[in-house]
Amino acid sequence: MTNDLGLSASAGCACGCSDTGTPELDVRTIPHAIRHGVVFGALGSVPVGGAMVLVAPHDPKPLLAQIEEREAGAIDVTYLTEGPEAWHLRLARTR
Repeated sequence: MTNDLGLSASAGCACGCSDTGTPELDVRTIPHAIRHGVVFGALGSVPVGGAMVLVAPHDPKPLLAQIEEREAGAIDVTYLTEGPEAWHLRLARTR
């Protein structure tokens, strides 16, 4: 079955990208004024059992404290790489 645009009902967004693997959000190029909001938005779309990788220009301890405050233990954080150019953290939703 197709919709008005000629797309299959199961085609999703039809952009050609894949939802397989762990998505990575590199915030180094995002303006600081909106950076945390972007992370919260992306993290909000991670389903239970899913994860995302956050790439930050420094150890994001203040952001992690805000995530803990908002998510109350629902996000498991694993440091994958610790600087000096970038920090890579795996943020996994546990509930």
